[in-house]
Amino acid sequence: MSALLIDCQYFGSINYYKLLFQNKYIIFEQYDKHQKASFKNRCLIPGANGVVSLSVPLEKGRDQKAITKDIKISYRDNWVQQHIRTLESVYNRAPFFEYYRDELKTLLERKPLFLLDLNIATTEWISEKFGGGLHISLTESYQPLAGEGEIDGRGRFSPRLNITNHTHPYTQVFEDKIGYQSNMSILDLLSCTGKAGYRLLVDSKNVF
Repeated sequence: MSALLIDCQYFGSINYYKLLFQNKYIIFEQYDKHQKASFKNRCLIPGANGVVSLSVPLEKGRDQKAITKDIKISYRDNWVQQHIRTLESVYNRAPFFEYYRDELKTLLERKPLFLLDLNIATTEWISEKFGGGLHISLTESYQPLAGEGEIDGRGRFSPRLNITNHTHPYTQVFEDKIGYQSNMSILDLLSCTGKAGYRLLVDSKNVF
């Protein structure tokens, strides 16, 4: 079975997780240079007044030249509580959020030093909640091209490439106010559909 070589993201988009779950064996790139305006430290959720961006602040700012594995999270501002409050506000009426709220809060309140550690933890948590059984490993060095038996998904999912469409595979909380918002964070699918959303992820016919 082939492995997917890809960047590790902060509660990545639904299409990002669709690719992860369809491959199972995941190799996270940790030796690439950090790029600003990426989903490595932000995610998008549909709020009452439009799409909300949840961003994890970084030490030395977003323009630093360090490689992914060395990027540190900044906790000078209490962004953890801000993210938790925003998620509670947005998904208070979502049918399944109450089942995940406490675990999600605990996950974020661990406050790891490195962004990669946070993102791996969120990926493992999402895999557990959906029952996707992802097998995760890390690169040992940077390779410009994927190796034999590897699918290269690096750079495939970013804010500027967050392609949207108007398919309605599930019902969102504020869809009646702002319309259906495509390819939001995986947290939206989990909160709105629960574990049943896994079927939408592995069905190749579904487009988000």
